[in-house]
Amino acid sequence: MDATEREKGEEQLNLPQQLDAGALFVLKSRGSWLHCGYHLTTSIVAPALLSLPLALSLMGWFPGLLCLSLSALVTFYSYNLLSLVLEHHAQLGQRQLRFRDMAGDILGPGWGRYFVGPIQFGLCYGAVIACILLGGQSLKSIYLLSTTSRTMQLYQFVVIFGVLMLVLAQIPSFHNLRHINLISLILCLAYSACATAGSIYIGYSKNAPAKDYSIKGSRENRVFGSFTAISIIATTYGNGIIPEIQATIAPPVEGKMFKGLCVCYAVVVSTFFSVAISGYWAFGNNQAPGTVLQNFIVDGNPLLPTSVLLMTNVFTLLQVAAVSVVYLQPTNEAFEKKFADAKIDQFSVRNVVPRLFFRSLSVVIATTVAAMFPFFGDLNAVIGAFGCIPLDFVLPMVFYNVTFKPSRLGLIFWGNTLIATIFTVLGVLGAISSIRQIVLDANMYSFFANV
Repeated sequence: MDATEREKGEEQLNLPQQLDAGALFVLKSRGSWLHCGYHLTTSIVAPALLSLPLALSLMGWFPGLLCLSLSALVTFYSYNLLSLVLEHHAQLGQRQLRFRDMAGDILGPGWGRYFVGPIQFGLCYGAVIACILLGGQSLKSIYLLSTTSRTMQLYQFVVIFGVLMLVLAQIPSFHNLRHINLISLILCLAYSACATAGSIYIGYSKNAPAKDYSIKGSRENRVFGSFTAISIIATTYGNGIIPEIQATIAPPVEGKMFKGLCVCYAVVVSTFFSVAISGYWAFGNNQAPGTVLQNFIVDGNPLLPTSVLLMTNVFTLLQVAAVSVVYLQPTNEAFEKKFADAKIDQFSVRNVVPRLFFRSLSVVIATTVAAMFPFFGDLNAVIGAFGCIPLDFVLPMVFYNVTFKPSRLGLIFWGNTLIATIFTVLGVLGAISSIRQIVLDANMYSFFANV
């Protein structure tokens, strides 16, 4: 680091406000742009991508791939806009470390406290619930492939995965996850490659299912299905914690987030499209209601060698644990801010006891909800409609326009306004369709269902 960069870093560290315990202990600003890339990849390239073939089956080839491509472009653009706004405020000596603080500073205190804060909490905690459910499903798949016994139920595997999360939730800070998230990046490439290869293998095998790419259902169901698919895709690309990830970067922050995004989206393009296209090509509209991995077993009979299925589920299980911990960070930060004392050591008894209690409590609640409502695909859609679309597709455009005030006669202002308007409408429609789907599925499943 040269003298000029060091001086800029020191200037940005001299924040006018006193850091609270949440910012000081959980959002430590010590990482590099490469660490940022690891965090971004883990938060975006998650096992939710295994539900992309389902999304394509609800829309068809051309609309589905068009939506997938546009979502990639829009999210890369919007995350870069968020980063530029954050960099701008850091240069002014007002570095923003949390999404709700960012909204409060730019739009007013009420926006951060009553809109962005609750939405982000719902998104992140909903992601934790969905990940714990998927972890339990992966454990169950491993169990079914490894033994002829069928005595254990899904909720038991969810509880087992929840115990693992109890341990991982105690990792002190976001920055401490950098090595775990590097392993997570490798794992997501591994299970995506397995899922893609498995779909191609099954598609060419003699046991290949009949390929039907027509959209099933009545006109009403097809319309609602399309909006549900948009919500699923939005969730898959969704993040919701860009400011918190950028907060882990050591100052000066200029340009580092863009490099991290480039690392992340290299992985996004190589995994999302390969899994979506191969899974939809192999199974058509006969998709399982969750992930493409569920298509690999029909009536208890595996369509792939058992070793391949075991390996894929182990990769998924391990990576989903890392994703869960990443999305626990905003909750952990909120607990630290409320119950920890920033004036004494992070690992003092005064701070460790409430940290252990409240982090464990949040995991226990999430595990209980995951066991009660085993609807992973539907959870994806709801999270996308209520959380990812507002935070990742709408607010970045608003923040940029308010902060930099581009000319109202220019392309940037109207482009941002158009994107925000379109995705606001899609978010409302997606919310309606995803809630409708939850209601329909609730009639088919019971609490703690063994699906």
